[in-house]
Amino acid sequence: MYTRTDRNVLRQRRHARARRRLTGAPERPRLSVFRSLKQIHAQVIDDASGRTLVAASTSDPELRERIAGKKKVEAATLVGEVLAKRALDKGITAVVFDRGGYLFHGRIRALAEAARTAGLKF
Repeated sequence: MYTRTDRNVLRQRRHARARRRLTGAPERPRLSVFRSLKQIHAQVIDDASGRTLVAASTSDPELRERIAGKKKVEAATLVGEVLAKRALDKGITAVVFDRGGYLFHGRIRALAEAARTAGLKF
């Protein structure tokens, strides 16, 4: 009998495959993205020390008011802009993009392009 594999399990496998090659160093940390059905979370991580340097999410109180009534892709764009602004304030200019096993389209692409236009280098 054929049993269908859970989509999230498949995504986690893709993410693990990518993470074998992707690591965030202090000079170029990793920008990790997590997408749920309603929210999108992004954080800049230094894998050498295991610390989150900067984070932004649609559930942030600062962003929640600006996101109200917008579509998910527009919300992801705002998250990317805010994340890039926070990273640049901390002196982070270049990152390695970790799409988290998701396809590079839709909300993931909107977040990445917004972060690029705001000044982060991938």
